[in-house]
Amino acid sequence: MRACRVCAPYLPLGPRPIVRAGADARILIVGQAPGARVHESGIPWDDASGNRLRKWLGVDVATFLDESQFAIIPMGFCYPGRGNGGDKPPRRECAQLWLDSLLEELPEIQLTLLIGQYSQRHFLGNNRKPSLTETVRAWREYAPAFIPLPHPSPRNQAWFQRHPWFESEVLPMLRERVGQLVTHTPEAGRVTRIETLS
Repeated sequence: MRACRVCAPYLPLGPRPIVRAGADARILIVGQAPGARVHESGIPWDDASGNRLRKWLGVDVATFLDESQFAIIPMGFCYPGRGNGGDKPPRRECAQLWLDSLLEELPEIQLTLLIGQYSQRHFLGNNRKPSLTETVRAWREYAPAFIPLPHPSPRNQAWFQRHPWFESEVLPMLRERVGQLVTHTPEAGRVTRIETLS
Protein backbone atom coordinates (compact mmCIF):
# COMPACT_ATOMS: atom_id res chain seq x y z
CA MET A 1 0.00 0.00 0.00
CA ARG A 2 2.79 2.43 0.88
CA ALA A 3 4.32 1.73 -2.54
CA CYS A 4 1.04 2.33 -4.41
CA ARG A 5 1.39 4.51 -7.52
CA VAL A 6 -2.03 3.99 -9.08
CA CYS A 7 -2.99 7.67 -8.92
CA ALA A 8 0.45 9.07 -9.80
CA PRO A 9 -0.72 10.78 -13.03
CA TYR A 10 -3.39 12.73 -11.10
CA LEU A 11 -1.42 13.85 -8.02
CA PRO A 12 0.28 17.25 -8.38
CA LEU A 13 2.95 16.48 -5.78
CA GLY A 14 3.20 12.78 -6.60
CA PRO A 15 2.21 9.77 -4.49
CA ARG A 16 3.02 9.70 -0.79
CA PRO A 17 0.52 7.56 1.14
CA ILE A 18 0.13 8.90 4.69
CA VAL A 19 -1.20 6.09 6.89
CA ARG A 20 -0.32 4.94 10.42
CA ALA A 21 -1.79 1.82 11.96
CA GLY A 22 -0.82 -0.87 14.43
CA ALA A 23 -2.62 -4.16 14.94
CA ASP A 24 -3.23 -3.30 18.62
CA ALA A 25 -4.85 0.08 17.98
CA ARG A 26 -8.28 0.52 19.54
CA ILE A 27 -9.19 3.90 18.05
CA LEU A 28 -9.43 4.51 14.32
CA ILE A 29 -9.40 8.04 12.89
CA VAL A 30 -10.73 8.32 9.35
CA GLY A 31 -10.30 11.74 7.79
CA GLN A 32 -10.43 13.11 4.28
CA ALA A 33 -6.95 13.27 2.70
CA PRO A 34 -3.57 14.74 3.65
CA GLY A 35 -3.02 18.43 3.00
CA ALA A 36 0.10 19.85 1.37
CA ARG A 37 1.88 20.33 4.72
CA VAL A 38 1.20 16.75 5.78
CA HIS A 39 2.38 15.55 2.37
CA GLU A 40 5.64 17.41 2.94
CA SER A 41 6.26 16.14 6.48
CA GLY A 42 4.79 12.66 6.10
CA ILE A 43 3.18 13.02 9.53
CA PRO A 44 -0.62 12.69 9.71
CA TRP A 45 -2.52 15.72 11.01
CA ASP A 46 0.72 17.71 11.21
CA ASP A 47 -1.05 21.05 10.84
CA ALA A 48 -3.48 23.43 12.53
CA SER A 49 -6.34 20.97 12.00
CA GLY A 50 -4.34 18.31 13.83
CA ASN A 51 -3.67 20.64 16.74
CA ARG A 52 -7.39 21.18 17.16
CA LEU A 53 -8.17 17.48 16.72
CA ARG A 54 -5.73 16.48 19.46
CA LYS A 55 -7.29 19.09 21.73
CA TRP A 56 -10.70 17.61 20.99
CA LEU A 57 -9.41 14.15 21.91
CA GLY A 58 -7.48 15.30 24.99
CA VAL A 59 -4.23 13.61 23.93
CA ASP A 60 -0.69 14.80 23.29
CA VAL A 61 1.29 14.35 20.09
CA ALA A 62 3.20 11.29 21.31
CA THR A 63 0.01 9.45 22.24
CA PHE A 64 -1.69 10.50 19.01
CA LEU A 65 1.17 9.12 16.92
CA ASP A 66 1.47 5.91 18.93
CA GLU A 67 0.32 3.28 16.44
CA SER A 68 -0.61 0.92 19.26
CA GLN A 69 -3.18 3.49 20.40
CA PHE A 70 -4.47 5.17 17.24
CA ALA A 71 -4.81 3.99 13.66
CA ILE A 72 -4.92 7.01 11.32
CA ILE A 73 -6.30 6.24 7.87
CA PRO A 74 -7.70 8.92 5.55
CA MET A 75 -10.21 8.13 2.83
CA GLY A 76 -7.58 9.24 0.32
CA PHE A 77 -4.03 8.38 1.33
CA CYS A 78 -2.24 11.02 -0.79
CA TYR A 79 -2.55 14.79 -1.18
CA PRO A 80 -5.09 15.27 -4.00
CA GLY A 81 -4.18 18.85 -4.92
CA ARG A 82 -6.02 22.14 -4.70
CA GLY A 83 -9.52 22.70 -6.00
CA ASN A 84 -11.99 25.56 -5.86
CA GLY A 85 -12.04 26.88 -2.31
CA GLY A 86 -9.80 24.21 -0.79
CA ASP A 87 -8.22 20.85 -1.39
CA LYS A 88 -9.79 18.47 -3.88
CA PRO A 89 -11.86 15.54 -2.57
CA PRO A 90 -9.98 12.36 -1.69
CA ARG A 91 -9.43 10.08 -4.65
CA ARG A 92 -11.72 7.05 -4.63
CA GLU A 93 -9.05 4.56 -5.63
CA CYS A 94 -7.66 4.30 -2.09
CA ALA A 95 -10.89 3.07 -0.53
CA GLN A 96 -11.60 0.78 -3.47
CA LEU A 97 -8.14 -0.80 -3.47
CA TRP A 98 -6.97 -0.77 0.12
CA LEU A 99 -9.44 0.23 2.82
CA ASP A 100 -11.26 -3.05 3.47
CA SER A 101 -8.08 -5.13 3.51
CA LEU A 102 -6.41 -2.62 5.81
CA LEU A 103 -9.33 -2.64 8.25
CA GLU A 104 -9.15 -6.43 8.40
CA GLU A 105 -5.68 -6.03 9.93
CA LEU A 106 -7.11 -3.93 12.79
CA PRO A 107 -9.12 -6.41 14.89
CA GLU A 108 -8.97 -4.40 18.13
CA ILE A 109 -10.71 -1.24 16.91
CA GLN A 110 -13.50 -0.27 19.33
CA LEU A 111 -14.07 3.34 18.29
CA THR A 112 -13.99 4.89 14.82
CA LEU A 113 -13.96 8.67 14.49
CA LEU A 114 -15.48 9.74 11.19
CA ILE A 115 -14.13 13.18 10.34
CA GLY A 116 -15.99 14.89 7.54
CA GLN A 117 -18.59 13.87 5.00
CA TYR A 118 -16.47 11.45 2.95
CA SER A 119 -15.76 9.06 5.80
CA GLN A 120 -19.32 9.40 7.10
CA ARG A 121 -20.72 8.56 3.69
CA HIS A 122 -18.49 5.48 3.41
CA PHE A 123 -18.95 4.05 6.90
CA LEU A 124 -22.51 5.11 7.73
CA GLY A 125 -24.04 4.76 4.27
CA ASN A 126 -27.78 5.31 4.27
CA ASN A 127 -27.77 5.75 8.05
CA ARG A 128 -26.18 9.18 7.81
CA LYS A 129 -28.38 12.26 7.87
CA PRO A 130 -28.98 14.69 4.98
CA SER A 131 -26.21 17.02 6.18
CA LEU A 132 -22.97 16.74 8.10
CA THR A 133 -24.38 18.95 10.86
CA GLU A 134 -27.37 16.66 11.34
CA THR A 135 -25.15 13.59 11.30
CA VAL A 136 -22.82 15.01 13.94
CA ARG A 137 -25.75 16.09 16.09
CA ALA A 138 -27.19 12.56 15.90
CA TRP A 139 -23.97 11.02 17.24
CA ARG A 140 -25.89 8.99 19.82
CA GLU A 141 -27.37 6.91 17.00
CA TYR A 142 -23.90 5.78 15.93
CA ALA A 143 -22.12 5.47 19.29
CA PRO A 144 -20.35 3.69 20.81
CA ALA A 145 -18.74 2.22 17.67
CA PHE A 146 -18.73 5.42 15.61
CA ILE A 147 -18.59 9.13 16.39
CA PRO A 148 -19.11 11.48 13.43
CA LEU A 149 -17.22 14.76 13.65
CA PRO A 150 -16.82 17.92 11.57
CA HIS A 151 -13.41 18.64 10.14
CA PRO A 152 -11.29 20.53 12.70
CA SER A 153 -9.94 22.88 10.02
CA PRO A 154 -9.63 26.59 10.86
CA ARG A 155 -11.82 27.10 7.79
CA ASN A 156 -14.72 25.71 9.85
CA GLN A 157 -14.50 28.33 12.59
CA ALA A 158 -17.85 29.80 11.56
CA TRP A 159 -19.45 26.33 11.87
CA PHE A 160 -18.14 25.96 15.42
CA GLN A 161 -19.52 29.36 16.34
CA ARG A 162 -22.94 28.58 14.87
CA HIS A 163 -23.17 25.24 16.67
CA PRO A 164 -22.03 25.71 20.29
CA TRP A 165 -23.70 22.40 21.22
CA PHE A 166 -20.75 20.64 19.57
CA GLU A 167 -18.32 21.93 22.17
CA SER A 168 -20.69 21.58 25.11
CA GLU A 169 -22.23 18.19 24.26
CA VAL A 170 -20.05 16.25 21.84
CA LEU A 171 -16.52 17.07 22.94
CA PRO A 172 -16.90 16.04 26.62
CA MET A 173 -18.35 12.70 25.49
CA LEU A 174 -15.57 12.30 22.92
CA ARG A 175 -12.80 12.93 25.45
CA GLU A 176 -14.37 10.54 27.92
CA ARG A 177 -14.68 7.78 25.31
CA VAL A 178 -11.11 8.27 24.10
CA GLY A 179 -9.87 8.31 27.69
CA GLN A 180 -11.49 4.92 28.28
CA LEU A 181 -9.59 3.39 25.37
CA VAL A 182 -6.18 5.06 25.53
CA THR A 183 -3.63 3.12 27.53
CA HIS A 184 -1.55 5.39 29.73
CA THR A 185 1.76 3.60 30.08
CA PRO A 186 5.33 4.85 30.47
CA GLU A 187 6.12 3.24 27.12
CA ALA A 188 3.38 5.20 25.37
CA GLY A 189 4.54 8.39 27.02
CA ARG A 190 8.07 7.87 25.69
CA VAL A 191 7.07 7.55 22.04
CA THR A 192 9.12 10.27 20.41
CA ARG A 193 10.23 8.77 17.11
CA ILE A 194 8.12 9.93 14.21
CA GLU A 195 8.29 7.69 11.17
CA THR A 196 7.57 9.40 7.90
CA LEU A 197 6.03 7.35 5.15
CA SER A 198 7.29 7.72 1.62
